[in-house]
Amino acid sequence: MSSMQFGIFTVGDLTVDPTDGSLPTENEKLKALVAIAKKVEDIGGDVFAVGEHHDSGFVPPSISTLHAFIAAQTKRLILSTSIAHITTNDPVKIAEDYATLQHLSDGRVDLVLGRGNTAQVYPWFGKDPSKGVELTIENYQLLRRLWDEDVVNWEGRFRTPLQGFTSIPRPLDGVAPFVWHGSIRTPEVAEIAAYYGDGYFANNIFWPKEHYIRLINFYRQRYEHYGHGTQEQAIVGLGGQFFMRKNSQDAVNEFRPYFDNAPVYGHGPSLEDFQAQTPLTVGSPQEVIEKTLSFADFFGDYQRQMFLIDHAGLPLKTVLEQLDLLGEILPTLRAEFDARRPAGVPDAPTHANRLAAKQAATTTEGSQS
Repeated sequence: MSSMQFGIFTVGDLTVDPTDGSLPTENEKLKALVAIAKKVEDIGGDVFAVGEHHDSGFVPPSISTLHAFIAAQTKRLILSTSIAHITTNDPVKIAEDYATLQHLSDGRVDLVLGRGNTAQVYPWFGKDPSKGVELTIENYQLLRRLWDEDVVNWEGRFRTPLQGFTSIPRPLDGVAPFVWHGSIRTPEVAEIAAYYGDGYFANNIFWPKEHYIRLINFYRQRYEHYGHGTQEQAIVGLGGQFFMRKNSQDAVNEFRPYFDNAPVYGHGPSLEDFQAQTPLTVGSPQEVIEKTLSFADFFGDYQRQMFLIDHAGLPLKTVLEQLDLLGEILPTLRAEFDARRPAGVPDAPTHANRLAAKQAATTTEGSQS
């Protein structure tokens, strides 16, 4: 595996295909997500991530269940979230679910945690939407302890206290799943990531690069401040979007009706304006390579690149074709990113390299005592 990870992230949206008016059923969309994940592994991708949603119009409220099903049908693929809600899920349940998945997948799991972007979810789980940041901080502090400590005594504002509690199963090999913190606007989230020495994931889809440069630079500065390493050693993941065909104009013509009608950005800026202002690339494979390589110029060297390609009503057949094209350019992207990566910038986190680091640290401690 290269020092950089590449993958696909999805929110599992149920959106009408504007070209023929078709709408997948929940069953079809869930099965499509499994097909996409398996295809990501087939083309040499590293990661498949699913975003948690509980409102109609989406299919993945239960990511760990979906990922366990995918884990059973894959060998290398890292299964992640994009995002899982740290606010409305009970930290005890997160600790249990993802440690279970970690064991079943032999360590092929990490998480991007975040607040979610829809306020109506909070009351569905008995939480107050105005307390989003406080819930994020308290719940993550508890989750961290549940994984890192065998016995936890804990009391907080938002759930009943725990006395002598042990979360089971314990993390695989004593190494908890790696956590990234995802945010599109909240500096507090970057602060939490930096404090714990965790990764920071910038969605990098809807906003101009300047917006994310500010958040990522803040995270890097705070990561160094807390003594985890230099700013360059902070662990950063980025999103991105593409639609490609061998011929650039074919890509534009085919994608335009999907873009123009997409629930998230349709009926707003033109496709051309949106491409100019955001990381979206609609064009040839070479154009996707060039735009993706430019991200490191803005954000610094980073560890994980994820792409959103299955939204806006695109049919599964088209998404799988997009993945075939991605598979053709992945070797170039890996080689180019690796060639420009300075020494000292860490590789993307995996269970294997984090376990090795833990064992090395234990050996060092033992020899010094």
